[in-house]
Amino acid sequence: MPRPRSLTHTALATAALAVIDRDGLGALSMRAVATELGMATMSLYRYVTDRHQLEGLVVELVLAEVDITPPPGLPWQAQVTALVDRVRAAVGAHPEVVPLTMTHRHTSLSLHRWTEAVLTVLTAAGFTGRPRVLALRAVLAHTVGSLQMQHLGSLAGPGTAVMTALSPDDYPLLAETARTARPIPPDEEFHHGLAALLTGLAR
Repeated sequence: MPRPRSLTHTALATAALAVIDRDGLGALSMRAVATELGMATMSLYRYVTDRHQLEGLVVELVLAEVDITPPPGLPWQAQVTALVDRVRAAVGAHPEVVPLTMTHRHTSLSLHRWTEAVLTVLTAAGFTGRPRVLALRAVLAHTVGSLQMQHLGSLAGPGTAVMTALSPDDYPLLAETARTARPIPPDEEFHHGLAALLTGLAR
């Protein structure tokens, strides 16, 4: 008789997310999660096949509670912004998970549901066919790119100091832009870019 299961996928994902939040995505392994749970590594294979499946469970855990209901009575741009803000907040609370949202974008049911909600808003606004494809991909690219820049890229950690220390003799415009950019809050930068994008799409 097989042994009864004593762990849920939610419990596994919670333990994996704890490892990621504390030690970084590179530290995620079956062994690390087993240690987090206080169990033998091989016991995890009763519940998941490998790290890839574990990553997918983490993505679902992070995004499962995101509200995908477009706010009623608002222009389509405001509805898209609200949907994007919600997923950005959920992922931004766990910055190391950002790359996993791309790795598992084709298999995450939560991402599918959120994308369907965005497409519903775009369709109601008159986007169909190729324009709808391009609009969706532009919104996704801005959202994911901004998250990466804020948490994992040049806007995070020592990268900012490197950019602001560039020689104004060699890179006058880049050095000035980097210094100007430093005090701009990430939220302001994100929403300015999103607003410009949505305004362009509306044309």
